[in-house]
Amino acid sequence: MKIFVKAKPLSYEESIEKIDDVNFVVSVKEAPIKGMANRAIEKALANYFKISSSQVKLIAGFSSRQKIFEILK
Repeated sequence: MKIFVKAKPLSYEESIEKIDDVNFVVSVKEAPIKGMANRAIEKALANYFKISSSQVKLIAGFSSRQKIFEILK
């Protein structure tokens, strides 16, 4: 399943807001430096979907706020 994520790095608290079935807004505390925010978003999505973080793959938007993740179940 592919989901579209709007990333919000450097937030005060971590949160996931579900817009619809495939669109999410994910806020993380980490800075967008050396992929730290991307890894934090992967972990947050894994917790949200109750799966392992290895089942969450970033497939597009490595340096953009608009990202596409693939959720492997």
